[in-house]
Amino acid sequence: MKKTILLGLMALLFSASYFLLSCQHTIPVGADCESLDFQITATSTNATSGNSDGTITVTASGGDGFYYNLNGGSNNTTGVYGNLAAGNYTIIGHNNAGCSDTAQVSIGSTNPCTGVTITINTIPTNPTVGQSDGSISATATPAGSYTYSINGGAFQSTGVFNNLSAGSYTIVAKNSTGCTGTTTITLVDNSPCTGVNISVSTTQTSPTSGQSNGSITATASPAGTYTYSINGGAYQSSGTFNNLIAGNYTITAKNAGGCTGSTVVVLTALNPCTGITIGITPTVTNVVPCGSPAANGSIAVVANGSTGFTYNSNGGTYQASSTFSGLTAGSYIIGVKDLNGCTNTQTVVVGTAARGTNFTNVRNIIRSYCGNCHLNGGATAGYNFDNDCSIVGYWNEIKGSCVSPYTLRRMPTSGALSATLQAQITAWVNAGHRYTD
Repeated sequence: MKKTILLGLMALLFSASYFLLSCQHTIPVGADCESLDFQITATSTNATSGNSDGTITVTASGGDGFYYNLNGGSNNTTGVYGNLAAGNYTIIGHNNAGCSDTAQVSIGSTNPCTGVTITINTIPTNPTVGQSDGSISATATPAGSYTYSINGGAFQSTGVFNNLSAGSYTIVAKNSTGCTGTTTITLVDNSPCTGVNISVSTTQTSPTSGQSNGSITATASPAGTYTYSINGGAYQSSGTFNNLIAGNYTITAKNAGGCTGSTVVVLTALNPCTGITIGITPTVTNVVPCGSPAANGSIAVVANGSTGFTYNSNGGTYQASSTFSGLTAGSYIIGVKDLNGCTNTQTVVVGTAARGTNFTNVRNIIRSYCGNCHLNGGATAGYNFDNDCSIVGYWNEIKGSCVSPYTLRRMPTSGALSATLQAQITAWVNAGHRYTD
């Protein structure tokens, strides 16, 4: 029994020793990298210029279980690397014995267009003068698939470029591998008007001086459809231009082909006032002091010598009415203008109306009898008659104090006025008790 157990333990120990030895197969006992002579060999293909299409292929010898990494990247067991740009690369190879080897590889850049010559043939159509109706049709050789660009613009599948004005254009053709050819072509104006002579004749009506009532009517030849412009303005179908002042005008006619002809027309102002003399007859109403309103003067004008009169005062706006009222005393320049703008002026003086006889009598009575009580600054009971208008304003108080039967305290204090003087006061009051009565 003990022997059997001992034999079992020995078998178990043997099995464990074998298992441990089998797990270390990647590092053979006594492996020597020098004797294995482990090394790697790398070959490469260059990348196309501007692309990442280069490759590196690595092979190894000396041992087994080879694997590789590129520029410190992840392990690769195939040894094949693609999609590489031009540049320098470091390859490190390993085998299962722990041996390693390093290779330096350079990938160059190849130009797919070396030896490729692309020629561009063009057919130009020159534009009409001042328009963008020219074109260029480009074709590239040798035969193949091309795209085309004009003046650095986006490439397009067709070599036809339309709506071009006069100028220089650079055409580029590009094949499927990116190789290009270039040509430059110049488009020049193709004038449709060579040998075309357009004549412009006009009739005109001169404007009245200072007005915009002149006109020009233009006609072009030879026969055809024309549009017309004045002084470089927009063209119109009619050759008639109205509402013109005196001055120089350039009339241009243009036919359907864009050809033009011009002429210069001078409009001279006509004076509608030649032989016209406007007469002015004013009627003045002088300013009445102490009236209401205070500015109560007026001027009424009668004009003759023409028709359609309007009137102004002191250079103001012309008005239809020939009467100017609400005036103070002073000088006024009255203007008259007729239908054609002819004018004349006359200075008219608005004066101050004279004192009336009745008012003068009353004024003299006050000056003689009212003394310092109501004159020379005196204002007894609130009345002062230094100003003529105070007399006019207090007419009722003067009558009530100075004329019998008295309605107010009798005045003057020196004694009642005589019947004659009282009659003068009554006459002024009855006449209207105004400054001019």
